[in-house]
Amino acid sequence: QLQLVESGGGLVQPGGSLRLSCAASGFTLDYYAIGWFRQAPGKEREGVSCISRSGGSTNYADSVKGRFTISRDNAKKTVYLQMNSLKPEDTAVYYCAAKSRGSPYSSICPSRDMDYWGKGTLVTVSS
Repeated sequence: QLQLVESGGGLVQPGGSLRLSCAASGFTLDYYAIGWFRQAPGKEREGVSCISRSGGSTNYADSVKGRFTISRDNAKKTVYLQMNSLKPEDTAVYYCAAKSRGSPYSSICPSRDMDYWGKGTLVTVSS
């Protein structure tokens, strides 16, 4: 069964760090670009970051540039999102998603193009 499972969310104080993981099962991660998305209460889902199939290209939303880092370990079938200097406005449910279409070098992940989605992990940034 094809699955993406996020983990690593939790409660953290402003300025703190978390590392999210997105573990894939039932398919070969190498063939997919992976995106991280988030949805805050009362807001639309937004793209946070995307990484190409090989990991050679990455992309970030302006709101997280310089604070978040996406990486992947295809051998472990896992993609990570290291989140530093967290702010209250980063509070949201974070989802990972996989995209097979498009260039293998692409790190652009429009939500409409994603093939598979995880169920999300909650990140709360609060003092």
